[in-house]
Amino acid sequence: MRVVRPNACISEPMLGAGVRTVLPLWLALFVAACGGGGGGSPPPPPPPPPPWSVNNLASWPSLAAQCAAPRSGTDPYTQMPYPDRPGTLLDEQSWLAAWTNDTYLWYGDVAYADPSSYTSAVGYFDVLKSPLSTPSGKAKDRFHFTYATAVWEALASSGVQAGYGATWDLLAVAPPRQAVVAYTEAGSPATASAVALLRGTQVLKVDNVDLVNDNTQAGVNALNAGLFPATVGETHTFVVQDYGATTTRTIQMTSAAITENPVPTAMALPGGTPGNTVGYMLFNDHLATAEPALIAAVNTLQGAGITDLVLDIRYNGGGYLDIASELAFMIAGPAPTTTAGRIFDQIRFNARHPSIDPITLGPITPTPFLSQTQGFTASPPAGQGLPHLDLPRVFVLTGSGTCSASEAVINGLLGAGIAVIQIGSTTCGKPYGFYPADNCGTTYFSIQFQGVNNAGFGDYPDGFVPQNGATTGIAAGAILPGCSVADDFSHALGDPAEGRLAAALGYRAGNACPAATGIALPGVRQALNAAEGRVFKSVFLSNRIMGRPRPAY
Repeated sequence: MRVVRPNACISEPMLGAGVRTVLPLWLALFVAACGGGGGGSPPPPPPPPPPWSVNNLASWPSLAAQCAAPRSGTDPYTQMPYPDRPGTLLDEQSWLAAWTNDTYLWYGDVAYADPSSYTSAVGYFDVLKSPLSTPSGKAKDRFHFTYATAVWEALASSGVQAGYGATWDLLAVAPPRQAVVAYTEAGSPATASAVALLRGTQVLKVDNVDLVNDNTQAGVNALNAGLFPATVGETHTFVVQDYGATTTRTIQMTSAAITENPVPTAMALPGGTPGNTVGYMLFNDHLATAEPALIAAVNTLQGAGITDLVLDIRYNGGGYLDIASELAFMIAGPAPTTTAGRIFDQIRFNARHPSIDPITLGPITPTPFLSQTQGFTASPPAGQGLPHLDLPRVFVLTGSGTCSASEAVINGLLGAGIAVIQIGSTTCGKPYGFYPADNCGTTYFSIQFQGVNNAGFGDYPDGFVPQNGATTGIAAGAILPGCSVADDFSHALGDPAEGRLAAALGYRAGNACPAATGIALPGVRQALNAAEGRVFKSVFLSNRIMGRPRPAY
């Protein structure tokens, strides 16, 4: 007799050859549960997968272009087939985590949460940044953003976007708000005869929503939709009040494809004499189209025989670093830059990459003072020599909208020994930059490097500050000679009577800095004063971008 132990597992053939027996019900169930013959113990179940960890991910180049919704066809900008292949949302999120952990300047600050609780790649990207603060209490990383790749490529290459041709300056973000026109683009809807928006014109209502006081979510949504149209062909109604007027007027504007003019003004100011002439240049954006525009502007100033330059970059939020280098060379000339062997900017990546660029995989090399065109546009082609003014100093007009590549112009000139006199308010504080990284139709911008000048200085996360401004906690190298002066919306940009330009001319003549005063607008409680507003531009035009647009893998 064979005794069956409770933990044994038998099969029918064990009962004897040729014998078929009806098994008791309990034994039949036990045999079924054992899964039949084979003898021995079943294989153990597979171990559970390890908890998600960024350290378990493959390299970001191998994870790239695995897309939940792959693109097909050819990229109209690069003329190359899209690299996308089928993947999942988790693949896209894993690429973001691996890319951040390898290339982000402050990769050690990031918590790297499990992406399973995030329903989009962009939503997950939003948390892959440093949570720390600067010495002044600002967020250390205020510059994390994304663009739809097609939209970013179109903007980066041509400066075309939907809008009215009016750049708004929001001087108070909480009710009672103040939104005024900073400047307009010639030939745009904002300058049409029936609209005629001027610098300092205040917006009071948008599509019958009170811009000054409405704080409902529906109202805020309507204000944003009207001020910043998403597409071409949108018509919105505005109630505005021109500077100095006592009455309001109602206008309609229809959004159009706006081409930014990066250098709308370059001229010799009146009153100059031979050997004592001041030039003025308004430079608003480091776009690709700025290369030929800057060349034309410098040629104009050179032809006028200027001996000093006022560079107005109060609303210039940034763009291509190479454009900044070209401008700095054209101001300083070869003697203190290329001939002296000085660099414009040296980028520093995180501790994982002390000598090799993690994006290009080439040696980390400095950005020189570029003395030739880089070919950002078809004309002029790359390789042509740049004109230069050979100035030992420059006056810069700044504001809170002076950011990134614009700050690099200041810092690069300082590193070459050029005297920089700052008139205006503290700049935004962004010595950092990006390689734009396209993955699955979204271009991601995550800070990868910090720039320093030829002297090794790049410590201005709280901005450059005129010497009579709020300098507590500011590095000594970021405190510049000059004057803190409020923006003046009562005069056109380039008017010698405009507050900041007038202060620059006065400083040049040996006068003291003007007292800080506000500029009142009719019908509004709060004056326009030294509390800088926020100039609203696309995020591309508020950054330091390496190279021309290209995938980063």
